Amino acid sequence: MRALMQRADFHYELPPELIAQAPHLQRSASRLLCLDGATGTLADRHFADLPFLLKAGDLLVFNDTRVVAARLFGNKPSGGRVEIFLERPVAERRAWAQLRASKAIRPDLLVTTAGGEVRVVAKVSGEAGDLWEIETPSEVLAFFEAHGAVPLPPYIARSADTIDRERYQSIFARAPGAVAAPTASLHFDAELIARLDGIGVQRAELTLHVGAGTFQPLRVDNLDEHVMHAERYEVPQSLADAVAACRTRGGRVVAVGTTVARALESAAAGAKLAATRGETRLFITPGYAFRIVDALITNFHLPESTLLMLVSAFAGRGHVMAAYAHAVRERYRFFSYGDAMFITAGHQR
Repeated sequence: MRALMQRADFHYELPPELIAQAPHLQRSASRLLCLDGATGTLADRHFADLPFLLKAGDLLVFNDTRVVAARLFGNKPSGGRVEIFLERPVAERRAWAQLRASKAIRPDLLVTTAGGEVRVVAKVSGEAGDLWEIETPSEVLAFFEAHGAVPLPPYIARSADTIDRERYQSIFARAPGAVAAPTASLHFDAELIARLDGIGVQRAELTLHVGAGTFQPLRVDNLDEHVMHAERYEVPQSLADAVAACRTRGGRVVAVGTTVARALESAAAGAKLAATRGETRLFITPGYAFRIVDALITNFHLPESTLLMLVSAFAGRGHVMAAYAHAVRERYRFFSYGDAMFITAGHQR
């Protein structure tokens, strides 16, 4: 029987100065902490060493989602300031969003923004009770791209600037819809990809649009009581075929980021990956048996976060928490603009 897991089981102390506030000048210049999930063995390397950790026939799977300029500011008719944070479009000119203001928000409120008036339609009921439906003056994604700002995570204590327009976006970003970056892919640049191509490492892509819920803290102590936020994803047939071919040639499926791992596992039927489009609420915690992913590239995650729980499921909670303690001692950079890990599975499929 799986042991009852508590939120506190995934707590660690992090000095604030280790939270990266800006990206490296070069994408692949980050450090890379390697963890053998089977033994707990650690090795300090650099991200540019990745070609020495992969082999011909391995398959790197990337998330091609593109971050939308999802943060927008406006004013009420009274002059009060309102922050609009896009969650997802639901129609051509309608979307769900988080609204923040000093006083209560009400339906039919008109918020004046740089791109025109945004109308508050209604509060979204049910599981998304902290969201509002809004109506934009033009098509939702085009409106936010034209008038919004890059939605940097709350732990980056500065306003977004011009560098973030490029660097809080991977070089694979093509499908607009995310409000946060799949940060593991931020470390890849054209030079590193060329080196990986040169040794015969294969590549494929899927789409998972990261939602604002990725930053929401757990509000329950018992993990079994947590309801995971939904995120839209698509696994194309070309990726399902690439995974099957990888299995045939004896290669490893390497998920570039927890978003990729979650999408792959959501689309798995038994040990086989199926082309899938929809929403996933899969909450991966220790005890989960991974069906598709053999290795994982990921950044460091917040204490007590669902992403840290997924990584702990992949390589074992004890091994992962020991690796995080090592990373703190060795002064690794944490979170979105921080350093990365390369983790091999602690399970046998």
